[in-house]
Amino acid sequence: MADELTVAHSELILGGQRSGKSRRAESLAMAWLADAPGRRAVMIATGQAWDDEMRERIARHKADRAERLPSMKTVEEPLMLPEAIAWHSKPGTLIVVDCLTLWLTSWLMPMEGVRPGDVPYAALAGSIKEAAGPVILVSNEIGLGVVPMGRDVRAFVDAQGRLNQDMARLCTRVTLMAAGLPVTMKGAA
Repeated sequence: MADELTVAHSELILGGQRSGKSRRAESLAMAWLADAPGRRAVMIATGQAWDDEMRERIARHKADRAERLPSMKTVEEPLMLPEAIAWHSKPGTLIVVDCLTLWLTSWLMPMEGVRPGDVPYAALAGSIKEAAGPVILVSNEIGLGVVPMGRDVRAFVDAQGRLNQDMARLCTRVTLMAAGLPVTMKGAA
């Protein structure tokens, strides 16, 4: 288990719901900003407010993040993530994407007429490879439970698993969060 806050060129932070993924990404952003003057941090938020609970959750996350990281700019982009990364990536700018699971949800749910092959996976990988500054990706690890009921849900879990595997291969560091504790799975801590 590693607890040092160093920023890799690209990092995938995986974990279950409420495992500490977002807090870890924010801590890395704080360390990045504190390490040298003139640095910037941009949060690309992918969630969409589909219902009242999600609207409240997004508002709470914004308020909490503004209190903890007032200098971090937040950009909301539920679909055009590769383009948002390319647009905001600059030397001296760290990007946090929170989260890949909600981005994939925006593409695939509901699944009528959309196939996993329609999701711009290659464009996402390309934008991360070409990023001028560090990129931190937050994603849910949803494949540890029982096999879900329903074809569409199983297809989503499969697509999420493939996305996580692709990003894990691409990123220089992969961290698994469990109960707020980081476990480095790939790369130096």
